[in-house]
Amino acid sequence: MADEVAILGVGMHPWGKWGRKFVEYGVKACRDALEDAGVEWKEIQFVSGADTMRCGYPGYVAGATFAQALGWNGARVASSYSACASGATALNTARMQILAGFCDVALVVGGDTTPKGFLAPQSGDRPDDPDWLRFRLMGATNPTYFALYARRRMEIYGATESDFAKVKVKNSRHGLSNPNARYRKEFTEEEVLGSPMVADPLRLFEICATSDGAAALVLSSMEYARKRATAPVRVAAISTVTPQFPSSIVELPDIATDSAYSVPVPDNTFRGSVATAAYTEAGIGAEDLDLAEVYDLSSAMELDWYEDIGICKRGEAEKLLNDGDTTIGGRIPVNPSGGLACFGEAVPAQAIAQVCELTWQLRGKAGERQVEGAKAGLTANQGLFGHGSSVILKK
Repeated sequence: MADEVAILGVGMHPWGKWGRKFVEYGVKACRDALEDAGVEWKEIQFVSGADTMRCGYPGYVAGATFAQALGWNGARVASSYSACASGATALNTARMQILAGFCDVALVVGGDTTPKGFLAPQSGDRPDDPDWLRFRLMGATNPTYFALYARRRMEIYGATESDFAKVKVKNSRHGLSNPNARYRKEFTEEEVLGSPMVADPLRLFEICATSDGAAALVLSSMEYARKRATAPVRVAAISTVTPQFPSSIVELPDIATDSAYSVPVPDNTFRGSVATAAYTEAGIGAEDLDLAEVYDLSSAMELDWYEDIGICKRGEAEKLLNDGDTTIGGRIPVNPSGGLACFGEAVPAQAIAQVCELTWQLRGKAGERQVEGAKAGLTANQGLFGHGSSVILKK
């Protein structure tokens, strides 16, 4: 397709709690991506940075921050903030620059250093900030919100605590051989169900941690790529859609639904529409996927994503899981990287890390976690305040 771009290089800094500046992690990821691409830093014409909002001034200008750390080379820059979707937004910004003819090769990077404990809003009184309000009025930390979704799934579809634990077991097995994962330990269902309850019905091992880490990509035009790679992995679609009014499902941070009195509820949910837009742009359907990387903020939420990306019908996610379809070797492996269950959340880097995993998989370079014969994959996540994020890669 004429609107495709190539991924020439990928790189990551391992996830963990390293206690250093996020720029250091990002530089390591960038250098690895450049080496993987066979491209020198001086050749990069555009730098697209995904922002972190908890690290002070440098986080707000991530593009220039990383350009400076790598050594000023005159490249144009942009910085994007879309919460958990920031990486996809940064990737889309670079893609548009290439497709518009403003550059041939670009670097996309996101890195994060997270505080201890659950993520919290910036300090100070901000009664017009819905994210601040849900903490102040409801005490709703992220695990509380994840638990509300899990409880909803139990009530509507009959999901059980055992189902949620099995997602964690699957992902821990996938991430065991991933050198970039923070948690490389295989869990049993009994161990997961025996971990402390954090927000009923979710337990400690079913909720993603907050982590330090970084990921980077070298993106180019197809013409540029053909001079350097025989068959590069291609970006076939990037979806960054927003919700449609009215919403009948409570979404963070607005702990409310819209009135559907005068306007009918859309046929698709917000998260469902994120993947649908990507499929439409790429000219494929869910049936064409070989694997997917989804945003398992909790083990329960991964089940929701199965249905949102269309690999099963509503209410059938538990069966898909229990039949082994979403494990490596199954019909449609989900989170072969280990997902957030093994990585934890490094907000501006995570959507880029998902693309790194798909790239390794489509190249056939994922080692013990390789999905055999992978030719097409999808990423999906959701950023706070209505930021959709889905990327489709093709071999």
